[in-house]
Amino acid sequence: MESTNPHIVLLASPGIGHLIPVLELARRLVSHQSFEVTVFVVTTDYASVTNTQLLQSPAAAGSDDDDGLLDIVLVPFLDVSDRVGPGVLFIEKIKATILLSLPFLRTEISNSKMESRRPTALVVDILGIDALGIADEFNMLKFVFITSNAWFLAVMLCTPEMDRKEIDEHVKNRKPLNIPGCKPLKFEDTTDVFFMDPNDSAYQRYIYDIVKMSLTDGILVNTWDELEPTNWLDKQPKESVIYVSFGSGGTLSSQQVIELAWGLELSQQRFFWVSRPPNENDAAGSFLSLGNGSDDTPDYLPDGFLARTQDRGLVVPMWAPQVEVLSHPSIGGFLTHCGWNSSMESIIEGVPMIAWPLYAEQKMNANMLTEDIGVSIRVTRVESYGVIGREEIRSMVGKILMDHQGRNIRTRIKELKKSAAKALDQGGSYNSLSQVAAICLQQHLKTKVSRG
Repeated sequence: MESTNPHIVLLASPGIGHLIPVLELARRLVSHQSFEVTVFVVTTDYASVTNTQLLQSPAAAGSDDDDGLLDIVLVPFLDVSDRVGPGVLFIEKIKATILLSLPFLRTEISNSKMESRRPTALVVDILGIDALGIADEFNMLKFVFITSNAWFLAVMLCTPEMDRKEIDEHVKNRKPLNIPGCKPLKFEDTTDVFFMDPNDSAYQRYIYDIVKMSLTDGILVNTWDELEPTNWLDKQPKESVIYVSFGSGGTLSSQQVIELAWGLELSQQRFFWVSRPPNENDAAGSFLSLGNGSDDTPDYLPDGFLARTQDRGLVVPMWAPQVEVLSHPSIGGFLTHCGWNSSMESIIEGVPMIAWPLYAEQKMNANMLTEDIGVSIRVTRVESYGVIGREEIRSMVGKILMDHQGRNIRTRIKELKKSAAKALDQGGSYNSLSQVAAICLQQHLKTKVSRG
């Protein structure tokens, strides 16, 4: 009989420092969520395979009443000495071992034992990124577990977008490296990656892993809010930041990206920009690819843009937790492509919008948001070449955040925020969805009766 509990697969990279937090995460998924969990443990030598005391401990087993929900599988030892030469970084040895372990992992997930409890999600650590392809094969959710602090995660995620000149200044002249949303990284505290040749294959693999990590379903970090309480938005005044994002698929041309960057800079307002490399021919260029093929450096931004705006702007690559961002008290406006999901999220959080439609029904959405509902202002596109100029962008950002002209919009959307809360509560859409659920339940009961 198929289990009703979600089944999560965790992959522990070689090393006790990785295994301990993975086992703790597995234990909590079992004890707190009643999930079924399988932990695959990858090793790099025979001693690691035979030294299973940690795996047999009560901490590994979860608890006496875990009902057998936690299963630990040792991946057979694989010798990679013929694949990595002497003097190779230990990280390269670990990644080579994981690559060799993938056929075993694939076979185990597809075997008859797991067929009745097909895994829902795959969780890997930063060294197990290569295993994420298996999650795609079996239609599983993908998560990365960072067994370090959120500051380190921020450094990793920002590396592909960093200006090489700033990195060179950091390494050669020992200047602090600015990390958006975090305190600067001192030279004496820097990580090994910044000493690597950007043309080296190991560095390219590192960047590739970061890009793949940013495209997963989520990132788990072994920390908590009170331990690392400060992020960039927390430092900004209330309703002072314009959030800029064109959804999961929206892309702009090179010229338009440059105009947008200049417009944000000229506005002198705080901004939080989810930036993607430009696409010259397709406004929906990232819709299916989700940004695959991202540039390694933000050479599509104006020269010196990040340095000039670092005190009032934050540029993040590819993706951000949009609902969390929109709900933050410092957000005062949303420059959006007007996808209906984004529009609804903005209204629910009471954030006025600058409507910048790109494709599909977004122009209709923009029309309704601006003319009928009154919660946005709309950009005007120069039809001859389709680019919205920096001065218009500067003006609209100031209008939605500061100007008297935008006051009515800000007031109107606060009213709609209250209306949205009522619809989501015991009424409106809540009642409608309850009716759908009742119909589904009734059909389910009829089916059970007919099957006798």
